[in-house]
Amino acid sequence: MGAAEVSAFLTHLAVNRAVAPSTQNQALNALIFLYRELLEIDLGKLSQVARARRKRKVPVVLSRDETLRLLGALEGTWALMGRLLYGAGLRLMECVRLRIKDVDFERGLITVQEAKGGRGRVTMLPGSLCGEMREHVARVRLLHEADRAQKLPGVDLPGAFGTKHSGAAKSWEWFWVFPARGVSRDPRSGIERRHHVIEDSLQRAVRKAAQALGISKPVGPHVLRHCFATHLLEAGYDVRTVQDLLGHKDVATTQIYLHVLNKPGLGVRSPLD
Repeated sequence: MGAAEVSAFLTHLAVNRAVAPSTQNQALNALIFLYRELLEIDLGKLSQVARARRKRKVPVVLSRDETLRLLGALEGTWALMGRLLYGAGLRLMECVRLRIKDVDFERGLITVQEAKGGRGRVTMLPGSLCGEMREHVARVRLLHEADRAQKLPGVDLPGAFGTKHSGAAKSWEWFWVFPARGVSRDPRSGIERRHHVIEDSLQRAVRKAAQALGISKPVGPHVLRHCFATHLLEAGYDVRTVQDLLGHKDVATTQIYLHVLNKPGLGVRSPLD
């Protein structure tokens, strides 16, 4: 089998199996690797392949009342994290990976360093959360000091930074804003250290709260980011500003939220109304 058969198979995945673009790309990369590295055959450009199309889904968004009730149903640290997701437009992993140095109380800013696609950005720290965040960070400081007293290894650092600046792992500014309660073994290095909280725990807390409230929508932590964007646009903020706060590379990604506003377009009323 050569290029024609490979093209036919990839087209079959898109046309007959209706797979996602990522699935088709994974199959393509695997086949190219197989032919190039093992069979030593050059497949060429495979230009006759029908490509799978990415489906554009309208995001799930809660009303303001539903959002506030959901946040009110969360407890403890999960409540604080949920309000950060909604109040700052953070992704789930951006929230759990926050470091102490990323929170600027004086300027009311949060710097997102480990963002999707490697694009850092700055978003707001909600003023209503500053007091609670300061109290939370003070409690986390005690945990950091206890770790140092026990001479535990420092936290994991991104990329090659830990190799160049190994001492930073034990510094306060690089400590997690939301650290795990206990230490665990790093599967990559085998070192027992304190990691950030597990994202699954927050996901379960949000879903459980939504179910308890009887919200009849598929609700997870990322829905709060959708609410952040939609509610800002409803309040009259321009789409470019919201794009910057969300960290979207393309404004077209942000414009999807225009489809879920309470009044689409220019306040168009239904002919039935």
